[in-house]
Amino acid sequence: MIDHILLDLIGAIREALEGALLEQLAVEERFQVDVFLGDVSFETSYSLPGEQSPPRVRADLSLEWPTWSQSAYRSWSIGESPAERPEVVVEVALRLQRLAAPPDPEVVIAALGESVPEIGGERLERTGPTIEQVHRDSGPPACAIEIAYQGAYRLEEAVLEDPEKLDEQVGALARWIASGLVRLADLDLAFLPADEEEGEE
Repeated sequence: MIDHILLDLIGAIREALEGALLEQLAVEERFQVDVFLGDVSFETSYSLPGEQSPPRVRADLSLEWPTWSQSAYRSWSIGESPAERPEVVVEVALRLQRLAAPPDPEVVIAALGESVPEIGGERLERTGPTIEQVHRDSGPPACAIEIAYQGAYRLEEAVLEDPEKLDEQVGALARWIASGLVRLADLDLAFLPADEEEGEE
């Protein structure tokens, strides 16, 4: 059973990203349930408006609702006091793709700056960059770099009682994602034409 607070969070994030003038990528949204563990996950991808397909820059956002959070939320909803507040594991990955050559990771990190995204006052932690290189039958390899930010968003009682508060709590995250995509797109890097790039997921 999926309680409404997770669906409210998903809806708030969608509205915030679209309010930041980002466009959702077609067929890039997934809602999955682990039938063995009971964990629920949601994934979606957005990019800047007007990008080709696949876009040069994109943001992949994932939410994971662990089974223990579901139990804590259910306890709270029936008037019990759970040992811990339910939380959602959040990951944001900013990706530069269709690159004609491997980029300098320091240049990409510098473009994003020292700031890290927040959700509900919880700061996400940046992981090291991942560089991909896909070799094709002909032409230069297609390269990509991805920088991910991870953390846990604890759902305080005020939000549980009034899910409309989610809108203001996820707004800063959406604005940071939009700003990060713009900065990455402004880097002076060589990109492969969209119709020649292959191998992207």
